[in-house]
Amino acid sequence: MLLWLLLLILTGRREQSEVAPKAVLLLDPPWSTTFKGEKVTLTCRGISHFPARRDMFWYRNEKLLKKQYNAIQITESGNYQCKTRESSLSDAVHVEFSYDSLILQASHPVFEGDNVTLRCQGKEDENAHEKVYYKDGKQLPNSYNLDFIIVNSVSRDNSKYHCTANYWIFPIVSIKRTSKYLNIQVQELFLHPVLRVSSSMPIEGSPMTLICETQLSPQRPKVQLQFSFFRDSQTLGSGWSRSPKLQIPAMWTEDSGSYWCEAETVTDNIKKRSLTSQIRVQRVPVSNVNLEIQPTGGQLIEGENMVLICSVAQGSGTVTFSWHKEGRVRSLGRKTQRSLLAELHVLMVKESDAGRYYCAADNVYGPILSTLIQVTVRIPVSHPILTFRAPRVQAPVGDLLELHCEALRGSPPILYRFYHEDVTLGNSSAPSGGGASFNLSLTAEHSGNYSCDADNGLGAQHSHGVSLRVTVPVSRPILTLRAPGAQAVVGDLLELHCESLRGSFPILYWFYHEDDTLGNSSAHSGGGASLNLSLTTEHSGNYSCEADNGLGAQRSEVVTFSVTGTSRNRTGLTTAGVTGLVLSILSLAAAAAALLHYARAQRKPGGLSATGTSSHSPSECQEPSSSRPSRIDLQEPTHSKPLAPIELEPMYSNVNPGDSNLIYSHIWSIQHTKGNSANCPTMHQEHKELTVLYSELKKKHPDDSAGEARSRGRAHEDDEENYENILNPGKDKIQDFPCLCNT
Repeated sequence: MLLWLLLLILTGRREQSEVAPKAVLLLDPPWSTTFKGEKVTLTCRGISHFPARRDMFWYRNEKLLKKQYNAIQITESGNYQCKTRESSLSDAVHVEFSYDSLILQASHPVFEGDNVTLRCQGKEDENAHEKVYYKDGKQLPNSYNLDFIIVNSVSRDNSKYHCTANYWIFPIVSIKRTSKYLNIQVQELFLHPVLRVSSSMPIEGSPMTLICETQLSPQRPKVQLQFSFFRDSQTLGSGWSRSPKLQIPAMWTEDSGSYWCEAETVTDNIKKRSLTSQIRVQRVPVSNVNLEIQPTGGQLIEGENMVLICSVAQGSGTVTFSWHKEGRVRSLGRKTQRSLLAELHVLMVKESDAGRYYCAADNVYGPILSTLIQVTVRIPVSHPILTFRAPRVQAPVGDLLELHCEALRGSPPILYRFYHEDVTLGNSSAPSGGGASFNLSLTAEHSGNYSCDADNGLGAQHSHGVSLRVTVPVSRPILTLRAPGAQAVVGDLLELHCESLRGSFPILYWFYHEDDTLGNSSAHSGGGASLNLSLTTEHSGNYSCEADNGLGAQRSEVVTFSVTGTSRNRTGLTTAGVTGLVLSILSLAAAAAALLHYARAQRKPGGLSATGTSSHSPSECQEPSSSRPSRIDLQEPTHSKPLAPIELEPMYSNVNPGDSNLIYSHIWSIQHTKGNSANCPTMHQEHKELTVLYSELKKKHPDDSAGEARSRGRAHEDDEENYENILNPGKDKIQDFPCLCNT
């Protein structure tokens, strides 16, 4: 036993001196889990496939077995390992002999990135069905009712697998069984790399060799690896390379840091990283540090560039230079380079950059400081700011405008110049600094772009342009009324147009009728604004408008407007309606006239005018025409002899009584015989005037169109029930006659 312990110690020392390849343990059958009572053959392979008997070592649960054969049979569960003199100890393989009726088996050996076969196996497998496979408690896809599945690209994680199956107890009764959890034993495809360095403390300027050592599994000798080297998270060289070596021609102080390497398979992306190694490069200390400032003497104008030159008399390797200002904690800059001199450029110095400066140099052994140097800064003027100062927000014509120009920084005295569209307006000086002003009495021509510049002898600075818009109050607007015809009637569309010939836009126009606001409209350009009205009789009266652009409103003169007559559309519709109705009741009107004639005892001569006075005389008896209404023969029962047949000629005209909502149709009838007035023997001598009928019609409004259909539907009913009281001119008596006109 002491001999074996000595052998293990010697083997351990040899493993520390160099990395020996691992032995490989194989199973037959290739399942890590099997049923109790079965046997599994273990085979150990190292560098030599047929090692000598005395060179074989077997372990169970880390205990050495007294077996030295190349292959052994086992029947007990445990962690098995093997090794040979030429190889290191293999990875442990756990072989499980299970008493369960359902087990999950994994193929062996399995390396990182391999595909592994999982088999759900029962003791009485012919009774098992509906096998399902799970990973970490979740069912694997496409794993239902399969004897085995393949899991792709496994890794050395802690995933747990199991399976379930249903067992038939009776032809129609089954129970569900679950296997124990299984951890797939994944072996390393290659060992974790180890970084080897030629020296951990190289002398500055000497070369350095880095080697990333690892070992592929003997069963995967053709796997291709690539290597990469790092320092403080920075990749060295060209990145990934097939070579495990990296040669650095010379090491400098800045190369000091933490180093490590990585090894990765080319195809399966299996990556492993080595431990870090600290490397510090040795160098010679610096001495005699000096600071120089350009421009020489340290006299600068604000805005100029300053150069701080720090140098050392001696020192080797990489030197870290830093620049500092007295009273400031943080450095102004830092540079690390293999040189005895370094420069720091300070661009566009400011007033705050004035003060005392020094530099420091360090090459690992500690910083060495230079002496202090004074720097002074003169200040040119900054870009001036031009502002307008006016009594009001707007700048109307006539206001006094103050142009104020001020540079917030700059050494006095400062001369200010003022410009309008690049034309000089004037200048003003500020002996003690600050700003200056220039006044303008505004006219319309003062609109445009303004600017200013400031100059204190160190360079003039120009301000940004500022736009000024001088606003012009509106002039008194002109109101124009535009109608379709010379005479405006009800229903016409009237346009009220208001326009101010002078004034800045936008302009808001208001329209008034008898001081009542009708509406408003805005004009953003020339031409004024308009408002349209659909006329009614109430629109007669006085109109005016008002223009306002925020600088004071102006009112137009009053324009008087009158609306007369009836709407053009309404008159036409009403006349057409009345004409149609009168023609349709012509025969009835003639009959009514005959009845009146029969009832009257006497009639006055003469006629009615257009307003009710007849324009016909008794002498206007004419020959009846076939185009006229048919004759109506009437008998007067109170006369001693019958009247001669007469013909009634109806005449009509429409009369609108002004603002009334009614239209009166004046209808009269002229009696005729076959002869003229001298040959009318049947005309009674006492009839001295004609009969006049007054029919009352309601006006038709545009919104009555919807009721026309209903009116026509009630036409017959209206003819029977609509009556008006009619004054009979021959008799001072009101008689009732049916109104034969549609309302």
